[in-house]
Amino acid sequence: MICTNCGTEIAEKALICYRCGEATTEPRVKPPVEGSLFDTPRRRSPMTMVVAIVILVLVALWYFLSANFAP
Repeated sequence: MICTNCGTEIAEKALICYRCGEATTEPRVKPPVEGSLFDTPRRRSPMTMVVAIVILVLVALWYFLSANFAP
């Protein structure tokens, strides 16, 4: 078989050309036409915000209470 990209002779069952790296067959799953899958905006769950606020409140309480009891 001859590579359609660079013209190198390759094995009949080769999936890619060893010289140029071009695929010899069409992919079974086509990539999405519009944009990237990684461009979707991230959504933060409300539970994450609640946990963050609770942690901040606990740290603030610990700081103020430890400052009041310091000698």
